[in-house]
Amino acid sequence: QVELVESGGGLVQAGGSLRLACVASGGVYANQVLGWYRQAPGKERELVARITSGGSTSYADSVKGRFTITRDHLKRTVYLQMNSLKPEDTAVYVCNAWVMTSRLDYWGQGTQVTVSA
Repeated sequence: QVELVESGGGLVQAGGSLRLACVASGGVYANQVLGWYRQAPGKERELVARITSGGSTSYADSVKGRFTITRDHLKRTVYLQMNSLKPEDTAVYVCNAWVMTSRLDYWGQGTQVTVSA
């Protein structure tokens, strides 16, 4: 069982920055691929960024060059640094852990990010 707790959302003006954090407790951390998804009102949930235990990353085209995902193994935490934020980045951001051995997905509660024009 993996529990995910996010923090760091909030309200920011366009062009600003925010950093999200997600602590993953339980399970074998090295077996977890960690990621951030987001869901805006009326839209489907989409993958924003993902990072493996080895540090390989992937990003949605819409955030490439603006967002950076990292993970701290000692703190069992994954971060999403979001720069040059745009109003269209407004969404609930949800942390995800995919466990490679069991192929199970775990989800956090989500944190709201609002970018004003």
